[in-house]
Amino acid sequence: MTLHFIFDLLAYALSISLSVFIFKAPVSLVKDETEQYIYYTYLIIGFVVGSILFGSINDIYSLKTPLLGKSVLGAIFGGTIMVEIFKKIYKIQGSTGAYFVPSLSIGIVIGRIGCFYAGLEDYTYGIATDGPFAYDFGDGIPRHPVQLYESFSMALFFIFSVLLFKYRNNFFKHYMFYLFILYYSTQRLFLEFLKPYETMFIGLNFFQLICLVLILYALIQIRSTYRHLYPTI
Repeated sequence: MTLHFIFDLLAYALSISLSVFIFKAPVSLVKDETEQYIYYTYLIIGFVVGSILFGSINDIYSLKTPLLGKSVLGAIFGGTIMVEIFKKIYKIQGSTGAYFVPSLSIGIVIGRIGCFYAGLEDYTYGIATDGPFAYDFGDGIPRHPVQLYESFSMALFFIFSVLLFKYRNNFFKHYMFYLFILYYSTQRLFLEFLKPYETMFIGLNFFQLICLVLILYALIQIRSTYRHLYPTI
């Protein structure tokens, strides 16, 4: 059992614990119990397929070898798409993912620490640098520890989400998931410039293009939610 796998298990365990026992992850807009099971089925399928598909596409494109990869960004994208499809089918308006955000955030924090300890094998390290945070992953080249940058970034967002949950719960319920998508995609967009991935279009790599799509999605949903809540303003 690798150290990375242990961190992944820890991330999943803590995320599930937070969802079930603290935030209780209510899907308040889905009232029917059968529909809730269908909702979670859509969500899990989206997460798994998105993670493997997007991770594999990036690895194959950048490494030029057939690999089966996985990606947090892909999981988020896939899960979001599948939930939006579910909402269209069952004619549900509004956010259903707010209470999952703290769990997702802390899961990413722990998961990225696992990626850091996985080193070169994980292919999530940064480009060469002589900066103060440079780290040698074993090949003699000081690199950006991008995994820890993302871990720290999402730790800050986790704190923000908990405070919002405690003090502005109504705002949290309506906007938190879209703020998570906006924040995660924006910070990931910039962190990708520190990774050695092949560019695909206009100087951006595959993940950065996905980030732009998610940023646009989040901004549209935030605007739509505001208009729905305050139609006369």
